[in-house]
Amino acid sequence: MDPAVRFKALGHPVRLGIALRLAQEPDGTCACDFADIFGVSQPTVSQHLKVLREAQLVSTRRKGNQIYYTLDAVAAQELLGVLTQLAA
Repeated sequence: MDPAVRFKALGHPVRLGIALRLAQEPDGTCACDFADIFGVSQPTVSQHLKVLREAQLVSTRRKGNQIYYTLDAVAAQELLGVLTQLAA
């Protein structure tokens, strides 16, 4: 995946916030929790999560009726590599 696509996906404050939140929750976070955390509607959260999924920044797993999201560690490491190159 092109790093520019992933950085673009993280360019919205809510999506960046979701990614940061997921980085703190290695077991995943239910999609239903993000609306309350960020003060946005559930459809808005769904759209932001869709962008993160399409950029392959998050993965999902179903637990009953709920979908849990986790940050893709490999994708995060790839972005870190790009930032490290920029900082060098």
